[in-house]
Amino acid sequence: QVQLVESGGGLVQAGGSLRLSCAASGGTFSENAMGWFRQAPGKEREFVAAIGWSAGNTYYADSVKGRFTISRDNAKNTVYLQMSSLKLEDTAVYYCAARPGPDTRVVTPTAYQYWGQGTQVSVSS
Repeated sequence: QVQLVESGGGLVQAGGSLRLSCAASGGTFSENAMGWFRQAPGKEREFVAAIGWSAGNTYYADSVKGRFTISRDNAKNTVYLQMSSLKLEDTAVYYCAARPGPDTRVVTPTAYQYWGQGTQVSVSS
């Protein structure tokens, strides 16, 4: 079983940057696809970014393309989400998730078996 712990959330001004980290333990990290999701007030949990077994396979929601970058360090069992040019609408609780399985694009939350507790990102004007 995989355990995930997010960190790095906080308050940032619009236009600023923030890096989220997700530390994993248990399971075989290098064989898990990893994803970032977010949930804002009044909205469903939505896909943000994902990365496969290989760091070269990355996927992004249209709303964050060009602004967010997902990466992973298998030696540290950690996945990152680098966020820049933050907007007010990026305010949400951000969750990392793990999915054992094929190294392909998967954006449905229910496909991910393991979840962290989330970290709050608040963007102010």
